[in-house]
Amino acid sequence: MEFDLQGEHAKSAYKLLASLVTPRPIAWITTQDADGNVNAAPFSFFNVFGTRPPIVAFAPGDKSPGVPKDTAKNIRSNQEFVVNLVDEAVAEAMNATAAELPFGQSEIAYAGLTLAPSATVAPPRIAESPVSMECTEHSTIEIGRDRIVLGIISRLHVRDGIIDPETLYLNPDSYFPIGRMQSPDSYCRTRDQFEMERPD
Repeated sequence: MEFDLQGEHAKSAYKLLASLVTPRPIAWITTQDADGNVNAAPFSFFNVFGTRPPIVAFAPGDKSPGVPKDTAKNIRSNQEFVVNLVDEAVAEAMNATAAELPFGQSEIAYAGLTLAPSATVAPPRIAESPVSMECTEHSTIEIGRDRIVLGIISRLHVRDGIIDPETLYLNPDSYFPIGRMQSPDSYCRTRDQFEMERPD
């Protein structure tokens, strides 16, 4: 099969790409508006893209043409956000924060979550998240109705037991992130892993 994503199949691009490019980690982003209200929303067009400096990128599409989502609007206002990663224990709460709530209603309260203060940025992190990355906006690239937010990670919070304090390697028996699979409602667990030794 062949699809013309710049022509006749352009309207199916999300359905196709979001189903084929998987699994994707989930950025559960917390931001804050000028009045201190906290917004929490999940995005699966996300990953890390470097370590010197440590870079994250995620893509919050517009609500409608020219109208950014609250997450992008808040970052444009104050250049700060927190990426909270998602494991099996918080999967349902993450999904709940994707709901379109009435203006002024908190996704955090709706999903039964707890906020914890960040160390270097104003937006708080989600206490129940296994990993939180405090970030400042480096830049935002707007392409059509998409925008790519590039952030620099300033602080990393990791739940005790996930990282070995001596080696700084992951303890695989203590961290079970989930991934985004095909559109619209499919996710995967990461318990079934295998190793392949890298060639010299």
